[in-house]
Amino acid sequence: MSDRTVRFKTLVWKFKDTKIEYPELSEIPKKKITSPQDFFELFNPLMIEQPCEIFVLAWLSSFNRVIGFDIISSGNLNSSIVHPREVFRRAVVTNCASIILAHNHPSGNTDPSNEDISITKKLIEVGKIIDIPIFDHIIFAENSYTSFVERRLI
Repeated sequence: MSDRTVRFKTLVWKFKDTKIEYPELSEIPKKKITSPQDFFELFNPLMIEQPCEIFVLAWLSSFNRVIGFDIISSGNLNSSIVHPREVFRRAVVTNCASIILAHNHPSGNTDPSNEDISITKKLIEVGKIIDIPIFDHIIFAENSYTSFVERRLI
């Protein structure tokens, strides 16, 4: 028998600091989310100005305080691509207790599409497996919103 050398590729995580600042969201670490309205008021300044659909992930502490957020995907006028790997990779790295999903509908229609419902169900299942629950999924449209929890879709 010959000696075999086994080599493993080492993965190095690199994180890029962003220079983007959202002054309206400077109070995020202190804001506790007790209702979809709380989340809407906090994130509406970010969502209302978007000409295209964006998908945002907010990380919550065990006290339901927003500890950070990330724009997962920027799409086109009426869609954005969302994959569970991108959503939960960030959630795991931040060591959050739960997450809130949010996206905007530039059309002004707050009704969830079939695709919105489908990806939410998929993300809920992944969250159950890795023990990071989905607190809510909120759709922003103009100056109103739809909560999946309030509509009993979660």
